[in-house]
Amino acid sequence: MIPQNLIHKLPKLQTPLYFYDMELLQQTLDSAAKASRHFGYHIHYALKANFNVKILESISATGMGADCVSGNEIIKALQSGFHPGKIVFAGVGKSDEEIRLALEKDIFAFNCESLQEIEVVNEIAASLGKKARIFLRLNPDIEAHTHKNITTGTAETKFGISPLETELYLKQQEHFNHTELIGLHFHIGSQICDFDVFRELSLKVNEIQDHFEANGIQIQHLNMGGGLGIDYKNPTQNTIPDFKGYFETFHQHLKLRPGQQVHFELGRALVAQCGVLLSRVLYIKSGEHNRFAIIDASMTDLLRPALYEAYHKIENLNNNGNTDAVFDVAGPVCESSDVFARNIPLGKTVRGDILAIYSTGAYGQVMSSAYNLRSPARTLYSDEME
Repeated sequence: MIPQNLIHKLPKLQTPLYFYDMELLQQTLDSAAKASRHFGYHIHYALKANFNVKILESISATGMGADCVSGNEIIKALQSGFHPGKIVFAGVGKSDEEIRLALEKDIFAFNCESLQEIEVVNEIAASLGKKARIFLRLNPDIEAHTHKNITTGTAETKFGISPLETELYLKQQEHFNHTELIGLHFHIGSQICDFDVFRELSLKVNEIQDHFEANGIQIQHLNMGGGLGIDYKNPTQNTIPDFKGYFETFHQHLKLRPGQQVHFELGRALVAQCGVLLSRVLYIKSGEHNRFAIIDASMTDLLRPALYEAYHKIENLNNNGNTDAVFDVAGPVCESSDVFARNIPLGKTVRGDILAIYSTGAYGQVMSSAYNLRSPARTLYSDEME
């Protein structure tokens, strides 16, 4: 993942720096596209994972669609080559302006998350003389067995339409004459590595479809969301997720109706492993019990460890030996939570060494901030190196 020609440049690198392996990205996209095509499934890339233009252009070139959660993401997707007919608009709090924009751009569909949202979409579509294609994002109340902050499919999250609201919609559907119900949408969380969770979701969707058919409603499309996890612990060995097994799980357990289309919204699984955050050691210091490697990257560059207590493999690229040397790796921001890892083996580590923080291609740069008035991390793509 770290090419030799980059290793040779380590002393001159300006850090912090996001490095993207564009060859690995393409290999990952090809693997996902091949696996989805085998079953006739459609992938919409979740822009929230990474919206760097070069990455978006690579993904749009595969013919995949886009999953957007803001009006600006819709604009960015269109500018990056995604076809409007393959863009879905998700999110629990779409503004009137964003809904209007999506209708004017004639996107594929809205993933609606409440009865009131459907009412608003219907009103705005009527004012524009349009008919909005909608999916109902239903809450299947399934535990994804992942971190609580990235679980979205249980009954007590803000996401999705509850069973009560679903029944109200079924009774009032004919009143929303400027919307067209074309599908059902589900998304239960992120970083899911247990395929039994997707099997459970499929079985629940089968029950829900039966209920809709009992009410005389035929569903054209199913959007099963995303959630496929990656291997954060062994990123250089397991660089490409098991897309075949992922899609095979749904193929085996979903009971599709004739002509029904199945969609997925993958983000992390497509882009996470192609990104590495490189950071220089500023200082080595000792506490009463711990040794600290203070680096020039911070939570403003990579928020996940502070926000989710997320694990990222960290390696000293200078490889000074003495693998028993253990450190807490911390950033310079004036927050106690600005820590990337605790008590990890880095080997002999000194001021000026370059650390690689792996699996940062998803939810890395996109979540950066200017807190402490810090400058943004630089960006380097493998296909732009000499």
